[in-house]
Amino acid sequence: MLHTIITIMYIIPASAFFGTLSIVLSLFSKTGNAPHLSARTWARTILAVARVRVRIRGLSHIDPERSYIYMANHQSNFDIPVLLGYLKVQFRWLAKAELFNIPIFGRGMKGCGYISIDRSDRRSALESIRKAAETIRNGTSVLIFPEGTRSPDGHIQPFKKGGFFLARKAGVPIVPVIIKGTWPIMPRSGLKISPGDVTVEVRPPIETTSYRGKNKDKLMEDVRRAICEGFYGTTGGSRPC
Repeated sequence: MLHTIITIMYIIPASAFFGTLSIVLSLFSKTGNAPHLSARTWARTILAVARVRVRIRGLSHIDPERSYIYMANHQSNFDIPVLLGYLKVQFRWLAKAELFNIPIFGRGMKGCGYISIDRSDRRSALESIRKAAETIRNGTSVLIFPEGTRSPDGHIQPFKKGGFFLARKAGVPIVPVIIKGTWPIMPRSGLKISPGDVTVEVRPPIETTSYRGKNKDKLMEDVRRAICEGFYGTTGGSRPC
């Protein structure tokens, strides 16, 4: 419990400081790269205080100069600092359109280059996906959790189709990313934070252009298979995926 209290006591002021810094930097950054580097520092300091050790492999599979859609399994609140801190490429998050209406915070999100998705109705959703696809084609990588939310039990949950529709629309490769070890650090069902070791594996990109004209679900199935193989092992581990 003491470890949790110390970690939370650091996270609150650190988030306020680095959040403010990111907003200020966003006012002067046309690309959003500087705020992203600020967020990376925030993430790494939180992981250090929480005594979370991260090992990442497979970065050689990606070209830092190319845009991708990164798709990762979602185990814990600690997935975000792990990815921000150790996926050493520039990427942006997709965010609900409502968040961009918050004073100052919304301006900071725009400055950071976050991509707005309006889910108020089907027409607005399709239009926001079209704009997001255009942004990605112009060189901005994004990161998506295809499960949509954190796993309730540490296992990989069903994927939602929205990210795959966006990937096909943008025509950029999907990079499967496997996170292992964050669920025991902070499960969805509790507030306790434990020290631990995390492994992040970056799989080779899957070209979405080769799926045009094929079954719409085939791309999702292949990305899911790649993430499941990395998470459970090639034989499916203790639970089929």
